Amino acid sequence: MRTRTLLALAGAATALTVAAAVPSSAAGGAVLTTGGTGGTAAAVGDTLTAPLAAGTSATLYSSATGTSGVSCKTSQFTAKVTSNPAAPGTATESVTGHTFDPSSCTSNVAGVLGVSSIVIDNLPYTATVTSAGVLSVTPPSGSTIQTTVKLSTLLGTVTCVYRAPGLTGTAANGDSSISFTNQQFTKFSGSSLCFANGYFTAKYAPVTDAGVRVYVN
Repeated sequence: MRTRTLLALAGAATALTVAAAVPSSAAGGAVLTTGGTGGTAAAVGDTLTAPLAAGTSATLYSSATGTSGVSCKTSQFTAKVTSNPAAPGTATESVTGHTFDPSSCTSNVAGVLGVSSIVIDNLPYTATVTSAGVLSVTPPSGSTIQTTVKLSTLLGTVTCVYRAPGLTGTAANGDSSISFTNQQFTKFSGSSLCFANGYFTAKYAPVTDAGVRVYVN
């Protein structure tokens, strides 16, 4: 029986994670700025947050080209700026939170009645964003990006654990967004109802610092 489970992560993931970007041509300012490109530098210690972009969902499908799986309409990440050098360069963040609201999640997989919970494990993760708009998320040394998903099925609650060595995303200044497309996770444990692989796709926007949009330079 096929089954779909969301991770994020994941999100991210969850989860999941850092500032918005597409390179601007500005030089001399910080990599991460608020209010616009070339704006005020985001300070080390500042907290960045972002929900899913309006009208979008975070999905985990059983294949990179499939549409069978789990979809969630509510998710958010939280990250703290740990370095923000002059541009061009690479800023770093600590991803401290990546949450999903299971009540916003649905599944189109036979036998799955709903999503009980989605938990992003092994936080914090390290996120980097370059002036070129390349986003990377990595786990602590010796660990993995891990998501534990509990599904309500016809056979009761099923726990699926998925792992990935890291995530790669892109960012865009137009809407202060970060996007992940078909990021592959593999099943670490779980019943035959858990997918062998999960492909995570999500767009988070806008990324903000104290309510002000964040840009990458």
